[in-house]
Amino acid sequence: MIRSVLVANRGEIACRVFRTCRELGIATVAVHSDADAGALHVREADAAVRLPGVAPADTYLRADALVRAALAAGADAVHPGYGFLAESAGFARAVLDAGLVWIGPPPDAIATMASKTRAKRIATDAGVPVLEPLDPARVGPGDLPVLVKAAAGGGGRGMRVVRDLALLGGEVASARAEAEAAFGDGDVFVEPFVEGGRHVEVQVLADAHGEVWALGTRDCSLQRRHQKVVEEAPAPGLTESVRDALCAWAVAVARAVGYVGAGTVEFLLADGRPYFLEMNTRLQVEHPVTEAVYGGLDLVALQLRVAEGARLAGQPRPVAAGHAVEARLYAEDPGRDWAAQTGTLHRLAVPGNVRVDAGYADGDSVGPHYDALLAKVVAWAPTRAEAVRRLAHALERAEIHGPCTNRDLCVAALRHPEFADGIPDTGFLDRRLAGLTAPQDARLGALAAALADAAAHGHRLGAWRNVPSQAQTKRYRSEPDGTEHEIRYRRTRDGLVPEDCPGVRVLHAGADRVVLDVGGVARTLPVASYGTRLHAGPYALTALPRFPDPADRPPEPGALLAPMPGTVVRVADGVGPGADVRAGQPLLWLEAMKMEHRVVAPTDGTVSALHVAAGRQVEAGALLAVVTAAGTGAGTDAEASAGTDADTAAGADARAATEKEISP
Repeated sequence: MIRSVLVANRGEIACRVFRTCRELGIATVAVHSDADAGALHVREADAAVRLPGVAPADTYLRADALVRAALAAGADAVHPGYGFLAESAGFARAVLDAGLVWIGPPPDAIATMASKTRAKRIATDAGVPVLEPLDPARVGPGDLPVLVKAAAGGGGRGMRVVRDLALLGGEVASARAEAEAAFGDGDVFVEPFVEGGRHVEVQVLADAHGEVWALGTRDCSLQRRHQKVVEEAPAPGLTESVRDALCAWAVAVARAVGYVGAGTVEFLLADGRPYFLEMNTRLQVEHPVTEAVYGGLDLVALQLRVAEGARLAGQPRPVAAGHAVEARLYAEDPGRDWAAQTGTLHRLAVPGNVRVDAGYADGDSVGPHYDALLAKVVAWAPTRAEAVRRLAHALERAEIHGPCTNRDLCVAALRHPEFADGIPDTGFLDRRLAGLTAPQDARLGALAAALADAAAHGHRLGAWRNVPSQAQTKRYRSEPDGTEHEIRYRRTRDGLVPEDCPGVRVLHAGADRVVLDVGGVARTLPVASYGTRLHAGPYALTALPRFPDPADRPPEPGALLAPMPGTVVRVADGVGPGADVRAGQPLLWLEAMKMEHRVVAPTDGTVSALHVAAGRQVEAGALLAVVTAAGTGAGTDAEASAGTDADTAAGADARAATEKEISP
């Protein structure tokens, strides 16, 4: 019997495993980097062990340190979570060699499936259809588009979509470099890129006695940068024959490698035909949707029991019912190339009958060192339409005060007809991103913020003045789109009266709640203030000084500023002062929250300054480089402060993404 479990991970998944352990009467041990010393998963554990340092390579990726931590804390088992070392055969062996229980598949099974090329051969031998790899030297125009893919790792790292044959060689080299840096393995392969495909997967659970269960399907096609954002179970729109074939193939693959524990077999559906993609030899991020449709099944509890030697044979098989949908809440700005966001998460509260698996709580700091996943929100209902509606409703009313998130994008995607009434493919977010991230008119929120401030100020003075006043002016910037709003209002004997807001009447103005009559409809906007950052209902705002600061000048022409805090992971070969560059050419790569962002030249020209080198950490807004526009003697203002690869059409297919810590 397992008595104490160390979770070799952090954030949401560590909290998730701890919850089940508490229910089963198992003691819990957390590990933490210096940056995570006060993190939620540390606070929730019975004991915690420090991993000195901040970088993943010095902490959560140190197998030796993790094993020592387990032994020091008296744990008798290790759960790897997902990401970091969850799919490391070497780590699994080290845990077992130390006399500890490994809550996962056998090391040999992990090693066998770690290479996607080897996994494809195993799937083929098991009778499962695959997309045959292409010889890069023989790819011709008729083979395009193709996908360059790292053989190891996942989550989009080392992946490139190539539509121009002339770019293939460079993209293969770039993918190799990225894969080598991320996974220590630069092996890549090329396969056909399927337009309009769907990502469908099967949850499997196997014991050590030869029994393998297939626990239904999931659809994870709503992705950005090859990483899942919205998942659901069961996968909609599958015929019975396709569904049965997927489950049978998943079981066959698991049996072929002697799999034990929870795992996922992933498929690509192209024109209704399934092809094996890979096997994830761990618990998936999206496992809660499977738990929901199987009546509250606890996959972590089953992992623990299987690790203790329990048999699945003879146990009643779970029966699926209804539909579940999950949205991942990330601290990122979808409208700015998914730029990672940092800061204090002042409040995270999601109403309604939904499940919330969070890695942060009110007041926690979201730093730049690890992934951007704040929480997962899961809704179950008897039908898909009801589950989608319930999830969108809960997200829309959630209070998420702090860094910018993808919440509005998720709500818009869930309510888009292509998703709500149809079956989206993996290109949905790329096609619809502009519409899904269109800025809201936040003027009503700015008005509520101004009135709440006026109410608080009036109460501090002790009472309202009983005479009409001159118009007061407040300025706000809506986040994250940056639109500025100037609000004017007067204090009168009848209360606060807004100016330049026709059809709007103030019904109540308090320091934390404003009620406005808008065209005959009363709207209540709760207001919360955290210094200059405010939240008024669904609107996020920054209070601005009444008069602009003369020191706030725009960057010099051609200046490339860091869009977020992070680390420069590499500078392109040949890029330095005096180098000629073309618009859209990648100059350097910035990593933040396990995402890689390409910083590209905003115009044809010459690099006149390069202020960073590989390994340097930078703050948001730091000057990275300056490009002087060709033929002008100065750079252009266009794109000067953005400069990520989303600024070019070609970049949309060539973006790098997160490593497997939070990957599909």
